[in-house]
Amino acid sequence: MLKINGIYKSFNDKEVLKDINLNIPDGKVLGLCGINGAGKSTLLRIISGVYLADSGSVTINDEEIYDNEAIKKEMFFLPDEPYYDYNSTPDSIVKIYKAMYDLDLDIYYKNINHFKIPLKKRIIKFSKGMKRQVFISIAFAIKPKYLLLDEAFDGLDPFARLYFKREIVDMVTENNTTVIIASHSLRELEDICDTFAIIDKNRIAASGELFEALDKIHKYQIAFSEKISENDFPKIYKTFHQDERIVRIVSDISMEELSKKIKDLNPLFIDVLPVNFEEMFNTVIEEGGYLE
Repeated sequence: MLKINGIYKSFNDKEVLKDINLNIPDGKVLGLCGINGAGKSTLLRIISGVYLADSGSVTINDEEIYDNEAIKKEMFFLPDEPYYDYNSTPDSIVKIYKAMYDLDLDIYYKNINHFKIPLKKRIIKFSKGMKRQVFISIAFAIKPKYLLLDEAFDGLDPFARLYFKREIVDMVTENNTTVIIASHSLRELEDICDTFAIIDKNRIAASGELFEALDKIHKYQIAFSEKISENDFPKIYKTFHQDERIVRIVSDISMEELSKKIKDLNPLFIDVLPVNFEEMFNTVIEEGGYLE
């Protein structure tokens, strides 16, 4: 179990993370999301032991991660912009990682060949997607117990994204790997994540089992014979949007409760619309006042 307890971090007196608490069981895929600058990358660096939190702790099986070489050997952190030098090639850079990790070269070259990456060409000449594919191939070859990915899908084409998601699922299934993915690609996260955490205003605004959370909220589209005022609508919603005589709300009440609450407004009809992770994220952020 990976436990994040009371993490606080600031840079130059600017608060970045405050009172961050999460428990992530082994073998889970957690989607970490938030607006730009929310602190996702900082949290990944603290979890991986790159940064030391100002206060709080990050532990695996009750052992601190920071300065713990034994735990760090079981963990791989892939940042948004991984380091490589000017002359690095896919063939040369894997040797560096091989010296640090028990890396499976067969898996590495299988993935490199799948992505059709030229082995002898300098990485600096690659597109962002190709660079990403090189380092994803390294991550898969290391087969870490804990895999931390920052903007994992950035630059990948649809076929590479699909392959990447399948490999993640296989890694979790075969090795019981715990994966934390920070990304803005919420639709991609919904495909593979079973847990989530949303950072807003330096704190965890929402977290838990993804599909349980999605089951608890509902989106309704309600039509009226004439335009109504938001002030006339009962305060039973998390978000409220109106387009003339059509009202769309996100709420945690049931259809039966909703019908009772608004029956005096004489709605023409009420439709239930599906809610996905992106819409849940937008609801959490809007409730927090960011969009204001």
